Amino acid sequence: MRKLLLIFILSFSQLYFSQSDCISAIPVCGNSNISYTPLNSGTIQEDLMGCLASDEHFSVWYSFTIATSGTLTFEITPNVYADDYDFGVYGPNQTCGALSPPIRCNYSGLDGPTGLSLALTGTQTNGTYSAYMDVVAGETYYLVVDNWTHTINGFSLTWGGTATLTSAFSDPTITPNPFITPGTPGPTPTSPNEIMKCALPTMFDFNTLTADILNGNQNFELSYHTTTNDAITGANPITAPILVNSTTTYYYRVEYTDPANPQNPINGCFQTGAFKFREGNIVAQDATIYACNNNNVGTGTFDLTSAAVYPGANLIKKYYPTLNDLNAGTNEITNPSAYVSAEKKVYVKTTTTDGCSDDAEITLQFFPLVIVKDASLESCYIESNITTASFDLTSADVTSITGATKKFYTTLANATNGTNEILNPNNYITTTGTVYVKVISSEGCFAISKIDLKVLPPVKSTILKDKTICIEDTTTLDAGPGFDGYEWSTGATTQSIGHVSVGTYWVKLKTGKCYTLQTVTVYASEQPVISSLDISNNTITVNANGGKPPYKYSLDGINWQDSNVFTGLPRGENKIFVKDSYNCQPINVQITVPNLVNAITPNGDNVNDVLDYSALAYKKDLVFTIYDRYGNKLYEANKMRNYSWDGTASGKKIITGTYWYTITWTENDKNNTQTKYSGWILVKNKD
Repeated sequence: MRKLLLIFILSFSQLYFSQSDCISAIPVCGNSNISYTPLNSGTIQEDLMGCLASDEHFSVWYSFTIATSGTLTFEITPNVYADDYDFGVYGPNQTCGALSPPIRCNYSGLDGPTGLSLALTGTQTNGTYSAYMDVVAGETYYLVVDNWTHTINGFSLTWGGTATLTSAFSDPTITPNPFITPGTPGPTPTSPNEIMKCALPTMFDFNTLTADILNGNQNFELSYHTTTNDAITGANPITAPILVNSTTTYYYRVEYTDPANPQNPINGCFQTGAFKFREGNIVAQDATIYACNNNNVGTGTFDLTSAAVYPGANLIKKYYPTLNDLNAGTNEITNPSAYVSAEKKVYVKTTTTDGCSDDAEITLQFFPLVIVKDASLESCYIESNITTASFDLTSADVTSITGATKKFYTTLANATNGTNEILNPNNYITTTGTVYVKVISSEGCFAISKIDLKVLPPVKSTILKDKTICIEDTTTLDAGPGFDGYEWSTGATTQSIGHVSVGTYWVKLKTGKCYTLQTVTVYASEQPVISSLDISNNTITVNANGGKPPYKYSLDGINWQDSNVFTGLPRGENKIFVKDSYNCQPINVQITVPNLVNAITPNGDNVNDVLDYSALAYKKDLVFTIYDRYGNKLYEANKMRNYSWDGTASGKKIITGTYWYTITWTENDKNNTQTKYSGWILVKNKD
């Protein structure tokens, strides 16, 4: 591809020889365009050999080193087409004075462009063009361009092909920064830059431009010249201040030297630039700058120095709140980089080092106001701590600004100062309260709004209560109306569930977006227990506990009474039924009303000689006890005494009289009911 490059003109610093001699050949770096105009054949008449086997005319020599391998072409274009240019290429890696015949040569005798073409190969030529070259990185060549017509109109040289030439100006490690031509662009694209001077002619020190042109690039030297050829050769540098005018074009030359390698092929590479001086005062431009009206406080912090009122460096700018202050030089703004103000206009006076100055108006405007609004969020309680909930703060609708950044804080002071930011806004766990959000626009402006947070507590049914039922029964559980949904542990989704037996159940009650899990238990009622029975003759007193009083009593499980006393019972086995207020399946106990013996005559006639209750021996824990009328225990008949008494105490007959006795046992039921029978007996002893 053809590469028409910038005006990079590169040469060795051997200024004692003409560039028309091989020994002082101009090194070409970076496929640069060459605009040197040869004026003679140099001080040495070289033997050009090959197709150029004749004397030099107006010639110039170049050297170039290959940076990347590939194909190489070039084109020599006369500035005036009637001029006849010839060329020869020598190398690779030869030295002046010992050159071999050229490897590419053209001596067409025709005017117009000439050079190397990709359309030709090997030794082909079509008269004005020869075949391209295949070159390898590191190879160095010499090129001589000879003007047969001896004119001084000059030519341009452009390079093509896939290969590149070495250069100090295309390596970012050598030239990390661009070189900056002084001044401002001229009236046309091809005009040199112009440096404004208040009055011309005037004395000027060119060295004051050096630092800005080099722009921090190291190992480069700068010189200034009054002609293009002097800039190319480095001849006749301007070393002291001179009187400059508005008509002369001045040139600078930037040349590289590798401090670590004197043999580096890019040593001596140089770049030139051009500039002029123009008489006239500077013209400052009005400008508008912006700042943030943060949180709508009505003021912003403006950097007045950022206003582009006039380009260039080494300027003095002074800022004033009014035009009258500027004209009078009073009330200068002393903090222009951080000027706090409402929207208004301020004024700046720009003065160059030459004393040129102009005034400009700076309009202070706010960036678009960050519009925010307060918001509220509700979130369901956390079961492990029902006073807290997890909130997604980022979901709060606080602004309609697109591309805004949001940061969240626990207090307004933190939001204002940007401290203690909430770092988990997507899952912020807290109680009911308020947080603050700083909404930051793409311009860096902000406004603060608040977000009210509400923890939605569990909402339980006040109707749903634990129940107690008979173990054999079922019941209905009702959560009551007013909920948005129901889900029971049975799978039902209705307000109530029926035919519920004893057990523990749960229901999820939906209120809005939240669910509350409520547990309810159906208990089995506690059955009453017949704790003891007291029998006195045909009367039985039933003693019950447990369950839920009051109790009901029955002898047949059909007919019930409130009293726990039954009278007139027949002797023998009887069944007692008891139930509590739950009216569950009654409990019962089988009891025995023993046959009463009210008198004994222990006289040995075998008639009524003993009181015998051995018929009750099948009863558990049966004990038969005799007392006198004072309650003193006289005798106890147990299994060892066959549950009988013969009217004696301590082996002696007792006196005739009436005595009391009790018979106690434990019924063989599941409750081991304690039964007590009380009676009296007349004992007639004959001495």
